[in-house]
Amino acid sequence: MKEDMSPDNKKYWQNLEELAQNPEYQELINPEYSDDNIFNDSVSRRRFMSLMGASMALAGFVACRRPVEHIIPYAAPPEEVIPGVANYYATTMPFGLEAYGLIVESHEGRPTKIEGNPKHPSTMGRSNPFIQASILNLYDPDRSKSVKQNGVNKDWNDFVNFWQGLLPKYKANGGAGLAVLSESYSSPTMARLAEQFRKNFPNAKWAIYEPISDENIYKGIELATGTAFQPVYHFERAQVILSLDSDFIYSEQDSIRNARNFADGRRLKSENDSMNRLYCVESGYSLTGAMADHRLRIPSSHVPYFVGALALELKSQGLQLNELGNLDKFINHGFDRDWIRILANDLLNAKGKGIIVAGRNQGPDLHAMVLALNNALNNSGETDTFYVPGGMDLLNHDDFKNLIDAINTGNIKSLVVNGGNPAYNAPADCEFTAAAKKLDHIIHLSHYFDETSKLAEWHLNQSHYLENWGDARTFDGTASIIQPLIAPLFNGHSDIELMTLIANGVEETGYDLVRETWKKFLSPIQFEIEWERVLSDGVLTDSIRDMRPTIDPNGNPTLKINNILDAFKSASSSLNPLGPDKGFEVVFEPSPCIYDGRFANNAWLQEAPDTTTKISWDNPALISPKTASDLGLKNEDVVKLKHDNQQLEIPIWIQPGMADYSIHLRLGYGHKGFGKVADDIGFNTNLIRSSSEMEVAIKNIKLEKTGKTHQLAIYQTQPTMVERPLIREATLDYYRKNPDFAPTEEEVADNRNLWKEFEYDKGYQWGMAIDLSVCIGCGACTIACQSENNIPVVGKEQVEKSRWMHWIRVDRYFEGDPSNPQMLHQPVPCQHCENATCEQVCPVGATEHNSEGLNLQVYNRCFGTRYCSNNCPYKVRRFNFFNYSDKMPEIEKMAYNPDVTVRSRGVMEKCNYCLQRINRAKIKAKFENRLVADGDIIPACAQACPTDAIIFGNIRDLQSRVVAMKKQNRNYQMLVEYNERPRTSYLAKISNPNPELESLGKSRI
Repeated sequence: MKEDMSPDNKKYWQNLEELAQNPEYQELINPEYSDDNIFNDSVSRRRFMSLMGASMALAGFVACRRPVEHIIPYAAPPEEVIPGVANYYATTMPFGLEAYGLIVESHEGRPTKIEGNPKHPSTMGRSNPFIQASILNLYDPDRSKSVKQNGVNKDWNDFVNFWQGLLPKYKANGGAGLAVLSESYSSPTMARLAEQFRKNFPNAKWAIYEPISDENIYKGIELATGTAFQPVYHFERAQVILSLDSDFIYSEQDSIRNARNFADGRRLKSENDSMNRLYCVESGYSLTGAMADHRLRIPSSHVPYFVGALALELKSQGLQLNELGNLDKFINHGFDRDWIRILANDLLNAKGKGIIVAGRNQGPDLHAMVLALNNALNNSGETDTFYVPGGMDLLNHDDFKNLIDAINTGNIKSLVVNGGNPAYNAPADCEFTAAAKKLDHIIHLSHYFDETSKLAEWHLNQSHYLENWGDARTFDGTASIIQPLIAPLFNGHSDIELMTLIANGVEETGYDLVRETWKKFLSPIQFEIEWERVLSDGVLTDSIRDMRPTIDPNGNPTLKINNILDAFKSASSSLNPLGPDKGFEVVFEPSPCIYDGRFANNAWLQEAPDTTTKISWDNPALISPKTASDLGLKNEDVVKLKHDNQQLEIPIWIQPGMADYSIHLRLGYGHKGFGKVADDIGFNTNLIRSSSEMEVAIKNIKLEKTGKTHQLAIYQTQPTMVERPLIREATLDYYRKNPDFAPTEEEVADNRNLWKEFEYDKGYQWGMAIDLSVCIGCGACTIACQSENNIPVVGKEQVEKSRWMHWIRVDRYFEGDPSNPQMLHQPVPCQHCENATCEQVCPVGATEHNSEGLNLQVYNRCFGTRYCSNNCPYKVRRFNFFNYSDKMPEIEKMAYNPDVTVRSRGVMEKCNYCLQRINRAKIKAKFENRLVADGDIIPACAQACPTDAIIFGNIRDLQSRVVAMKKQNRNYQMLVEYNERPRTSYLAKISNPNPELESLGKSRI
């Protein structure tokens, strides 16, 4: 029977405790600003967070130095630096096989803020939390500050002399006994140097290792075509999308571009518009799953069987798959037959305009089968295209295992670890630490004196990407240059500078190395002109020209069908049933906050709440409500997970929407001796990871209760909807029949004030609109705001008391059956109410309105009564209980935005629509004798948003984007019945479920 899907009949909840209204929930929502024990906090934790990882303030720290080489600003600057006026430079952030094009704001040679480069295809002017927070890594006082030999400080020249003394031995024997272990890269210069190394040392070994990689994707494409092509997905062209265990809008490769293009297919102007449809099959709840119109939760290890059943259904409905042979083994499956039948029909109806994508956690066989299905559905060459990869060295975990074996047998005596931290994140069965002790020499280049550095004879401190020269390619082959914004703060060196020394025995600067590589990209006649243009633009236009498409002129790869079928049938030979008596699966996945651990010492990201669980400063094991019930577990219970001969104690968290008996573990936590922020935070899930089951483990998994508990910091507990329609959403069909549902969902009386109201009808009037249909809940807005507005971190204990300081939060709600609910996200900044109650109750006028409609906070008037927060119905005002900046090291203060006041203890603070950016644009417009144009002002949250969900502008400009958004019939204001009259409004979320599935009452399952 079809369920009533009207918005009025939906109930939204944040967690299982709220849904049950049990005593645990009542404890969670204790008043945020309770006076109990305000000053009884643990000094060690508060002190540690105040210092942000520093053991002492670096007084008299070296002044900011510009790079020696000539770098080119993004926009032509004055001849001399003008104090107080920022310059903007283009550069690139390397991230494994990705290359993020960036624009970096610099004040007097000090980088302070990062944005996406509009000209670069990987970012298109947008960013993600990792990009935004990487500026803090530059100024991290825990970064390694010197070269070390056996833990004793040395300098770079000491290492150069050492290597030049060892080099003749390896030149004589062709590199026998020498090995390099590198991180993944997409750098043409590094590729050139790697080739030189192989040529100079033919007997040496070269291996790539990353704890998170796309190896399965490339191997699957190579299995299907004979070549490890680079896939590029075009979600903007897709009408029907099937995601198979793939979080393509956030944690998978090319996610910023994917998110933007996917959102473009869901952007509505009216009820007459159409939108794409997303089906998602996954075991854990991802941000892609939260955006899905239909989501099927199954264990990750069962996804190949689902694909087999889908292929069989597609074949039965007429798709030409005869070459795939007999698929009858997939008939007897436990999946919902209606779900698969209707999905198959939708994919067939969208031939050439659909796409199937699989996540990196799925095996090569599944990726090969997905390629075959896309090819049969005429999607290849339309919604997915393929390129020959260039400038990158693809990872192969077998090479890493072979390297460990060679070390253990004595065949390798000297190992150069060029980045990474294998002593921490290598699979447990590889026993890298034990193997490393058998080497004569270990050389490790890294940003921190970390777990691997402590094993090394030589530790070399690595420069940050904002300190060094380099280059990188993005997925479609577009090339760009990494140009430094500041000279290395600690005289570090880059990976290419180390590699040219290792390969050739000579020192060369990164600048010279990159220019040498780019001589083949640029015209020799106009090299300097083209070089400066690339530096200025941040990208080499049309550099994709030297990336050859696949053999087929239409972009369709030639498939080896027998290889695909044999591999798929072999890998899917038996479906492993899961249950309390049958076993579990463990899924290893990157943390949405700190990825694989490379950002573990970044306090902004540690404190940022997990995008789906809303937990910060921790990584519990995630399980479904049924799994918890069957095992008698509750939140924060510590369990012992055993995998083969390894074990790990870790707390559990019951996450709605999880597949039953599937245990999800976030990577990147549990460091020892890494940095003061990272150490002893969370649990090292690499301890039970094996080289044979890097992504999904299903063999010999056991779970035992320990009787212990571990307290978790839950970010979203105090703000709650309390039966009020804060977030509003409907299906496309309902929206078409009821186009005005969003603003009329709440009855509003004829509210009038007792005094004469101010007329906001002159000058600029600022407002914001947020489209919930395209907000993916990634939290980039939160970190961007933190970076722009000098917002401090407070630490785990303060987060437990709901005292976080973020000016914009992203609320997450569930709706529906706890076993498989819908997940929704809603960004909530200050609403800038025209009739704000916070202003009416402040006894000293610290919070007040200006004539342009902005709710402002005067810090030097505020003395901390907190009346304004008590009266704010949106709970967007944050109070400085402690002075989080007074003990901050000088180096971290370099990350401060000089245009924003640094607040002290005892004042209220909140979003101000980035007033400093508003004033900057107004000054510039006045100087140019014009009005501020639409688009001149973009607040930090809007500029970072990868899907362009946040729009800001002058609401008196009838041609502005924000006015166009607010004119839509989906536009509504939160708590409009309170007569607050907020300037921030929302566009209700619209989903596009399949009507046939909905008619069967299967909107989500």
